[in-house]
Amino acid sequence: MDTLDRLAEPGLDLLGRVDTLLAAGAPEGHRVWPLLRRMQVLPGEAVRNFLDLHPAPLAGAGHAARRLVRGYDDASAALADPVLWSGPAASAYGQARTALLRHLDEGPESLVGRLESTAGYADALADWVEGSRRALARALADVLRSAEAVAVVAATSVPGGGPGHRGPAGPGGTEAAEIAARVLAVLCVAYDGAETLLRQWGPSLAESRWWEPVADRPRYDAPTRIGW
Repeated sequence: MDTLDRLAEPGLDLLGRVDTLLAAGAPEGHRVWPLLRRMQVLPGEAVRNFLDLHPAPLAGAGHAARRLVRGYDDASAALADPVLWSGPAASAYGQARTALLRHLDEGPESLVGRLESTAGYADALADWVEGSRRALARALADVLRSAEAVAVVAATSVPGGGPGHRGPAGPGGTEAAEIAARVLAVLCVAYDGAETLLRQWGPSLAESRWWEPVADRPRYDAPTRIGW
């Protein structure tokens, strides 16, 4: 459990009240409007969804991907063993084996290269989640201590005071918009970071294609072992 988890209950309670006030609208020209249009979600729901993101599963996926590399190393070692053959079949096998070795573990476009990139991307996402959760926790801590929070709680604690009883300029409306703007601004930065990671890592996560070597089709006579 991190700081964001500990702030989740009071934070979601406050943001639920903010959502209630925002349902009646926000003051015209307030900076929350472009954030709402971009995120297409109220702050309470946005934070509730973000709470499900944790770095540990992503870090675990990176470790799991790296463990798979050992299997490819074993396969490459088996293919690299010399074969004492001669003849057309041995030549064709040698070409295919060389191509397969390149496909398994030669450069960033090989299977091992893609596994390492996948592990790196998972690690980068885990770091992104951890950093984003810290930033969101700081934002929630700040708004929970703010004068705006006091005004929002007071406005939503009036008996019978629902969204239909107030407008965007009514009690708590401006304060709710300010809290929403602070929280959504942090989430916008977080999602910008995720999109940046995808652009950076996307090319190295592409499919590793197998290109079969082009060679003459030999007659597959029985191979002759050296010394026969």
